[in-house]
Amino acid sequence: MNSFERYMGVLKGQKVDVLPRLPILMAYAAKFIGSNYGAFASDYRVLVKSNRECAEHFGFDQVSTISDPFRETQGFGAKIKYVTDGVPRCPHAPLQDAKDLALLKKPDPHKSARMLDRVRAVEAYRKFAFHKYSILGWVEGPAAEMSTLRTPGNFLMDLMDEPGYCCTLMDICVEAGIAFAAAQLEAGADTIGIGDAIASQVSPQLYEKLIWPREKRLVDGIHARGGIVRLHICGRINHLLPGIAKLGCEIVDLDWQVDIAAARKILPARTALVGNLNPVADVQDSTPAKIKAAVRRIYKTVGNPYMAGAGCEIPVNTPKANLKALCAAVGCGA
Repeated sequence: MNSFERYMGVLKGQKVDVLPRLPILMAYAAKFIGSNYGAFASDYRVLVKSNRECAEHFGFDQVSTISDPFRETQGFGAKIKYVTDGVPRCPHAPLQDAKDLALLKKPDPHKSARMLDRVRAVEAYRKFAFHKYSILGWVEGPAAEMSTLRTPGNFLMDLMDEPGYCCTLMDICVEAGIAFAAAQLEAGADTIGIGDAIASQVSPQLYEKLIWPREKRLVDGIHARGGIVRLHICGRINHLLPGIAKLGCEIVDLDWQVDIAAARKILPARTALVGNLNPVADVQDSTPAKIKAAVRRIYKTVGNPYMAGAGCEIPVNTPKANLKALCAAVGCGA
């Protein structure tokens, strides 16, 4: 059974040989091949090489296009600055000082430079990974993308002061996200990740009234184009789980602050959970034996469907033996 078969088997409720392994690697992957974050985020060839070599060395089951939250933002007109050892920067958000939507460009996945770079990553993956590994495309969720266009602080204030404006701008972000997801699915991705981290900072009432309908439209748009959805909202999202349960995502990542036993009860039984080890305390600063025991403990708590991973990105200084332990084979039913 190869990685793709294992991954799809779990999602279909079938018995597989071992749990799929889905760690998120960015800076770690770049360092693993002797490169750096700036090159990883700006050149799809570095990103693909990094993921491929890590997948082969550590034995995980999905290759990814995740790099940073500013792909669509560049398409909307922002200038992005790359730094050698850090996440790309957006020095000035397009709507930071003004709410005029006419200031935004129209993102085009086949022409906007950073969006096209991600599509090319998927195309490169397809050449060696199609139906061998799961191929994960990525888009920003409506809240995350609006926050990059307005800045996070402005976004949170807008939610309270100008909800109508928020809805309009997030609707624009959703349309861009669907088009971007469609281009990646056409290029060969089987799954689209949705990152909407800032939603964790919002009350359940505001989430369900303003953000949830847009996330739902994005999820439905991806499904309509044949994609699987992996939702990733970092941080403590216990208060959002009832809403997330209604989105229809096949996979939900859970960070270490989340009560995963409660999440298993709230989320649909068919939803595959990923996580929820603390990336620093439970992976980087732990030991292989403790990591293996922790994965088994979480799996015993949540049962099937479950896929092994940390709560968020694997820290760059994680010992290789520790990542090996996170990706160690755990038989289903173990």
